[in-house]
Amino acid sequence: MPIVGIKKALLDERMGAVLTEEQWDELCFRYGLELDEVTSEKAAVEKEQRGKASQELSEEEVYKIELPANRYDLLSAEGLTRALLIFEGKIPQPKYELSKPAKVERLVVKSDLPMEKRPHVVAAILRDVTITQAAYDSFIDLQDKLHQNIGRKRALVSMGTHDLDTVVGPFVYKFEHQKNIVFRALNQTVEMDAAKLLEHFQKDVNMKHFVPIIGADHEQPYPLIADSKGTVMSMPPMINSDKTKITLNTKNIFIEITCTDLTKGKIALDTLVCLFSEYCKKPFVVEPVEVVNADGSVHVYPELKTREMTVRVDEINKKIGIELTPEKMAELLSCMSLDTSVVPGTRTLKVVIPPTRHDVLHECDIAEDVGIAYGYNNIVHKLPKAHTVGAPLPINKLSELLRINIAMIGWTEALNFALCAKDDLTTKLRLQESDEFNSNGVVIANPKTKEFQVARTSLLPGLLKTLASNRDMALPLRLFELQDVVLRDVSVQEVGARNERRLAAVYMSKNAGFEIIHAFLDRVMELNGIPYRDEKGYCIREDNYATYFQGRCAAIVGPGGVVLGRMGILHPEVLSAYGLTLPVSALEINIEPLL
Repeated sequence: MPIVGIKKALLDERMGAVLTEEQWDELCFRYGLELDEVTSEKAAVEKEQRGKASQELSEEEVYKIELPANRYDLLSAEGLTRALLIFEGKIPQPKYELSKPAKVERLVVKSDLPMEKRPHVVAAILRDVTITQAAYDSFIDLQDKLHQNIGRKRALVSMGTHDLDTVVGPFVYKFEHQKNIVFRALNQTVEMDAAKLLEHFQKDVNMKHFVPIIGADHEQPYPLIADSKGTVMSMPPMINSDKTKITLNTKNIFIEITCTDLTKGKIALDTLVCLFSEYCKKPFVVEPVEVVNADGSVHVYPELKTREMTVRVDEINKKIGIELTPEKMAELLSCMSLDTSVVPGTRTLKVVIPPTRHDVLHECDIAEDVGIAYGYNNIVHKLPKAHTVGAPLPINKLSELLRINIAMIGWTEALNFALCAKDDLTTKLRLQESDEFNSNGVVIANPKTKEFQVARTSLLPGLLKTLASNRDMALPLRLFELQDVVLRDVSVQEVGARNERRLAAVYMSKNAGFEIIHAFLDRVMELNGIPYRDEKGYCIREDNYATYFQGRCAAIVGPGGVVLGRMGILHPEVLSAYGLTLPVSALEINIEPLL
C-alpha cells in the first residue's frame, strides 16, 4: 500500500482548520485511510540511516498516510485534501473541462518508431499556472509516486514536465541513434550524448535502476522528445532536459507521458492534470494536445472522460447489510466525489464517475464507497438469518487425516512451490517433452524466472530438490508431500486445467529401501481401509517407467483396477540431475480415487 507524507502545516492550510493528531486519525479512518505515522524529515532520515541526520533537515511535523493502491487521486496533498473536503461537505465536486485554444499544440509520432519499445504517448498543457514552493514539491512528489505505483518503476509509464515557454511546437516523438542525442540532462552541468549519459547514470544510486528499461546496447536507437527546432526535451523513460525544467516562475507546463500500456498512460495523465489544474488561472480547465500517431490517426489528450453507471440500491444494501433509501445513498455517494442522482420512479441510482476515480470499475466499488461514507462502525451487528454448519470438502478432510497419521509414523512433510522449471518435469526425470508433459502440462505464458516456467504435474521434483538442500542432515531422510498438481483438461471450459490431489514420498539412505516405501504404501492403504490383493483392494504390478530403475518399478493399482501411481527405486541419472549421491526410493499416487 502506498504511503504519502505531507507536512502538517500544509494539510491544515488546505483544510482551512488546525486539526490535532487524534482528529486527523479519526478523519482518515472515516474515509477508509490510515494515519500510519507522525514524523519529520529529520526523524525519518535518522530512522532510515540509524544515525544523526543533517541539521539542515526540517523538524516540522509530517503526517504519513497509508492509501489504497488504486486511489491514484489521493497521492498528493491536493488530491487528498480535496477528497476530504468534499467528504465533509465543505466544497463541491469540481468539474474538469478541456479548453478550446485558437491553436492546438501537436505531438507527432514518427513512423519509424520501434513499436516494441514505448509505442504510446499522451500529452496535455496547464496554462497560466501559479505555483508555490509547496505546490512545486507536491507536483514532483506526485510524479515519483505515479512512477512507482501505476508506472511500475517507469517500466510501464514515465512522464516528463516542461516549461512550455522554453520550447516551440509542434513536438515530435522519435527514436534517434545515441550519438545524435546531445543535451544537458536535468541537474547536470555539462552536455553529453545519450551513450555517455547512460554510462554516467549506471553509477548513480538513484538512476541506475532505470537503465535496464531503456537498454544498454550502444547500437540501438533511444527514444527522444524534441520541439520543432530540435531542442531535446526528454529522453524517456530516463531523464528530462535541464533547459526545459519547470521552476516557480513557470507559467505554462507541457506534460508528456510515454507508455507501453495506453490505458495506464491516460490514467496517469488524467490524475496529474486533474490534481494540479487548480493552480491554473481558470481552475480545473486543461488545454488539450493533439497526438498524431504513426498511422496518421489523430487523438486528443487528455480525455477527461466522465462515465455513468446505474446501480441498484437494494443490491448495495444487501451487500453491506444496511437499509438506506435511494435519496440517502445518493447523498453519501456525493460525499465520495461521485455525483449521484435517483432515477425517478425506481430504486436505482445514476452515478457520474469523474476522471479522477479510475478505481471505480463495478457496482461493488460503488458499494464500497457507500460503506465508507455510511461508516463501517455504524453497521449494526446481526446474526445470520440462515443457520448452517460448515464442513471441509471430503478431499481436504482426507488429506488432513493422512498428514497427521503419516507424520506420526516418522515422516516429515514438505511444502514446495506449485511452479517449477520445465526441465524438472522432463529431462531431469528422464522424460521427453513429447511424452507426458505435452499432454498434461500447463505452461506459464510470461514466466519471470526459469525456476517458475510451468505448473507442476508431479510432486517428485519438489521433494528431490528438498533432499538436495538437506544432504547434510542425518540419514535416513523420510519426506512426503500431500498437495495438488495441475493438469491440462480441455473439458474444464473456464480455465482448461484442473487440480489433482496427490501424495508423494521419498526415502534416502545408504541402501535403496524399497521395502520402506512399500511399507509406506501399505500403511496409507490401511488407513483408508483398503485391503491388499482383494477385488475392492489394491495390488502392485511390474512396470517400466523411465524415471525409475529398470526392474525396480511398480504400478500401484487401486480398487476397480484404477492405476493410482507408481513406486520404485529412482534411476541414477535422475539422482545425478538433482545432485544426489545416495539411493532414493519414491512413491507418487493420486488419492482422489480413495474417497
